[in-house]
Amino acid sequence: MPRKTPPLSHSTVTTPLALSQLHIRLQFLEKSHQSLLKQIKRKRTELNNFIEQTRSFATEIFHKASPSFQKMAELDQDIHVLFDEIFTSRKFGKQTFKNIEAVYLKLQVTGIISLKPSRKQFSTELDELFDNPEPESDFSRETAEGRHQHWQTQESHGEARTGDKRKIRETFLRLAEIFHPDKVKDSETQTDHTEIMKSINQAYQEGDLARLLEIERLHQVGEVIDNNSEDDLTRKCRTIEQQNQILLTQYENLKRELRLAKNTHVGTMVSDSRKAAKKGIDSMAIMLETIDNQINVISQIRDFVKDFREQKITIKEFLGGPPTLHSLDEEIMEDILEQMLSELMR
Repeated sequence: MPRKTPPLSHSTVTTPLALSQLHIRLQFLEKSHQSLLKQIKRKRTELNNFIEQTRSFATEIFHKASPSFQKMAELDQDIHVLFDEIFTSRKFGKQTFKNIEAVYLKLQVTGIISLKPSRKQFSTELDELFDNPEPESDFSRETAEGRHQHWQTQESHGEARTGDKRKIRETFLRLAEIFHPDKVKDSETQTDHTEIMKSINQAYQEGDLARLLEIERLHQVGEVIDNNSEDDLTRKCRTIEQQNQILLTQYENLKRELRLAKNTHVGTMVSDSRKAAKKGIDSMAIMLETIDNQINVISQIRDFVKDFREQKITIKEFLGGPPTLHSLDEEIMEDILEQMLSELMR
């Protein structure tokens, strides 16, 4: 008598292989998706906090150091005026005249006073000093094939950006369709939807897909799929994969923005100030003291030039340079005065 095959129990029924693979892939993509959202949120917060710190730091500097900066500007202007008067009111031999011009030029190029070449000869000397002509552009020697590859790369980047914008817009429109205040009638819900739409609009204007997806998840209005449908799972995988590419780009952009913010002049001071604070050092007080010291230095230089204009010192003494400069560390002068004056004279 033939043996009967026992009926299959529920525990022996398995999901088709294609569905199992899709479930695994979807799980992996969703895990990456959540990780990217968290990284973006942290990096966005870090960037916003740093920008706020730079604003606060810059505001504090402005209020505390504004009188000092104004004094430095006045001293800088005084020195330029004194040299103009020296060149126009006194007569020198040709070589002496050039030597005096060299002193004036040195004060400018070392950052002790601002660059203000008002004489044609100065312009020529500055051009010679800083001129660093670029070699012939490689682009001019590119082959037709090289140029074609360059424009193909540019075009592909453009297409990628267009695709990203389209996906962000699709998410925006989906959320706007759900949360538009005109879609509801009771006033309480309209008020809630109005606030949500403000966040949606801001995120869309900033190209912030992560924020749009956070709103979608927070209010549980994401797409519902059938976990037993291969088509639904495939579509969901494709959607999350596309979103992850955009989110990765967004994260890289945030990292770059933070790096650029930290590399600005004020950003560097904020970073240094935070490091100093951890060691119990008041960097703002030190900075203000340094500014006052440099004001004293520039004031002495102004008086030195003024004494020469009034013929209280000889040409030989003048060409020897201000005594104050001999005791200064050139690197400190460049790091402090040049940066401050360049910012001040913009």
